[in-house]
Amino acid sequence: MAMERGTGIGAGNTGGLPDRELSTASRLRSIFGGSIGNLVEWYDWYVYSAFSLYFAHAFFPGEDLTAQLLSTAAIFAVGFLMRPIGGWLMGWYADRHGRKSALTLSVTLMCLGSLMIAVTPTYQTIGLMSPIMLVAARLLQGLSVGGEYGTSATYLSEMAARESRGFYSSFQYVTLIMGQLLALLVLVLLQRVFLTEQQLHDWGWRIPFVIGALCAVTALYLRRRIEETQSFTRHRGAQPRGSLLRQLARHPRAVAIVVGLTLGGTVAFYTYSTYMQKFLVNTVGLTKDDATLISAGSLVLFMLLQPLVGALSDRIGRRPLLMLLTVPILTALSETKSGWAAFGLICAALVIVSGYTSINAVVKAELFPASIRALGVGLPYALTVSIFGGTAEYFALWFKEAGHESWFYWYVTCCIALSLVIYVFMPDTKHQSEMDRD
Repeated sequence: MAMERGTGIGAGNTGGLPDRELSTASRLRSIFGGSIGNLVEWYDWYVYSAFSLYFAHAFFPGEDLTAQLLSTAAIFAVGFLMRPIGGWLMGWYADRHGRKSALTLSVTLMCLGSLMIAVTPTYQTIGLMSPIMLVAARLLQGLSVGGEYGTSATYLSEMAARESRGFYSSFQYVTLIMGQLLALLVLVLLQRVFLTEQQLHDWGWRIPFVIGALCAVTALYLRRRIEETQSFTRHRGAQPRGSLLRQLARHPRAVAIVVGLTLGGTVAFYTYSTYMQKFLVNTVGLTKDDATLISAGSLVLFMLLQPLVGALSDRIGRRPLLMLLTVPILTALSETKSGWAAFGLICAALVIVSGYTSINAVVKAELFPASIRALGVGLPYALTVSIFGGTAEYFALWFKEAGHESWFYWYVTCCIALSLVIYVFMPDTKHQSEMDRD
């Protein structure tokens, strides 16, 4: 970043002005303002997955639960197709017009997508137009989330002081997990307090999407009040000429590292988080209520780990954490019938995944110069997540329906192994960071 060590966060919004030291309270307000929209965006994204057990029948006819879930998982994957476009457009926009403007636009698009799902009629009412509208809404949300990651990773990393980038950037996944937990909390409250299971199946599944749209309006207000990073304002107007692909081509090694880091991490993350709820019901044989509670409990631990591991990376470097923890646990999980055993195994898996999630944002942001940072982080990440993360749940259900569920465990293992090769040979960005040249 463009400031002396130990000065804290630079948060000016006018280029050319000297850095000003901010208090701890100001620093926390900056991190909160930059990350709260991330929470809302991921809540809206994960609500689809959390409630698919209840609304699958509304959009897809049939009696077989696995077939219905397979259809909703396919649309979940389709939403990922827009993420590279979002990473491209929002990354370009953030690098040209500011991180703040791009963050504000992304949360607006997510609001519209959630509202569309909330009001879409069922298949029985309008036939094929129902799943078509669902696909359109997920494409809009995919565009939003695709732009959110690279921009928020860049924003949080640039707003942090050099010696605490790992800690502060870890809050991207803290708020991401909080969004997922909020989705599960809404589900638990509707399941156990407010609605019967039949009411949830009939119309109650629409409630969380309405909540998401309303929360997005609040996030929009907060994001309009955050300050621009000094890394951007210092480089405003100095962006390199040429096409976006040509600019990325100047950083082939950095792009390859982003892809390699994301490959195993995204497959592991989506397997152990979003797919686990279905896995516990459809394979382990637990009830929907128990599966939801186990997923929520394990995600709480996962969330708390993020700043701890991120702070650790500020002390020992980024690469050791990326190399430490990559062991799949799915086989043991599939064979257990105990809720407590399932909870313990999922927690162990999420501890492993924390070696990636807590610091992946800062590692990727430290690979690129400020003029192309949001695009460099966002586009290759979104492409990799679309191909591998977005299809993880679909592949898991496809293998299960084909009678070879264990093949999916080997698929996850191979993806993690490929990322391990990158971890071994990549530089430690804590000591070789492009941000130190801003």
